Amino acid sequence: MSGQGNSKSEVVKRLCGAWRYVEATIDGKPRPARKGIIYYDPSGTMVVQVAPEKERGKAGSAPTPEESHAALADYVAYFGTYSVDERAGTVTHRRHASVQPGDVGDLVRGYAFVGDRLILRPPGTTYEVIWERIT
Repeated sequence: MSGQGNSKSEVVKRLCGAWRYVEATIDGKPRPARKGIIYYDPSGTMVVQVAPEKERGKAGSAPTPEESHAALADYVAYFGTYSVDERAGTVTHRRHASVQPGDVGDLVRGYAFVGDRLILRPPGTTYEVIWERIT
């Protein structure tokens, strides 16, 4: 079931909107601090950006090649479409483009809603990414 044409899907209705990155954990242990946003729209389009929390450089300064590489090394950014499989409890991100070279293919994530939070989990892992609704 995609976002497009599934206005009756309660999962798609709950998924749609903007979500702020809260944290990620593996085996319940927090991962390094990050900032980010993920957005799902009702037509089936999605976008995500997650950046490590780092000190900002001076405004207007040009990064060195090493600084540019470091900035992208831990940065996640892609956009595409999504579909929901309610029976499996998964949402699939179909990446159309990504900031990371070679970052292709679909990403399948289990989903859970807990209050105003969305938890995404790659199947078969203990990795969780927790998002909080902002719209």
